[in-house]
Amino acid sequence: MSKGSLLRLQLSEDRYEMRLSGSGGQGMMLAATILAEAIGADPAKRVIQTKSYGPEARGGASKADIVVSSSEIYYPKALQLDLLLAMTQESLDKYYSDLKAGGTLILDESLVHNPPPDDFYGVPFTRLAREEAGNVMVANMIALGAIAAISGVVPTEALTEAVLARAPRGTEDTNKRAVEIGVREGEAVKARRLQGAPNMTQTPSAPEEAPIEVPGIVFPRCQFEH
Repeated sequence: MSKGSLLRLQLSEDRYEMRLSGSGGQGMMLAATILAEAIGADPAKRVIQTKSYGPEARGGASKADIVVSSSEIYYPKALQLDLLLAMTQESLDKYYSDLKAGGTLILDESLVHNPPPDDFYGVPFTRLAREEAGNVMVANMIALGAIAAISGVVPTEALTEAVLARAPRGTEDTNKRAVEIGVREGEAVKARRLQGAPNMTQTPSAPEEAPIEVPGIVFPRCQFEH
């Protein structure tokens, strides 16, 4: 079935589609799993997550999609994104066209230096992870905090609980701090947007390199497809 035919299906009015994208080493799969679990903690919500595997999984642009609705989700794939997180320039270039008009675009301005002219939210996730959280590998958790603050798709408390449930022993404080940083920055950039301030919070500089991920172990509790 073509995408055009699928768009003509009777989809629920409150269907909300998100894509978390970046390089294969930035933990987008784990971040999407945590976000899906946090949203799914609400018994009134139905959640499906789909992941991208294959040649993209290491080094190139990778993605994980989440579809949320209060009613049955009959088609699990994302059709027109309501929210796109792009952690690298490559992922932005590859997936930006899938974002619907008026959708929410969130960028890691540490690694994205050629943003679109449209409205977006720019937060230096990688720099904040290194300089404030003390571990570049929690940039994905900072991004989740920002998503919660900017979109309101999940309560901060539910997100924090889901993050801590996945955090390896001994890293709970770092991961909790990462979420708090993300919420703070998300609220700040959202306030700047309302005031008509520039999207980017820092002057673009030479691109940083995306970190290499130490893969986490995922034990899904929601509905996942790939």
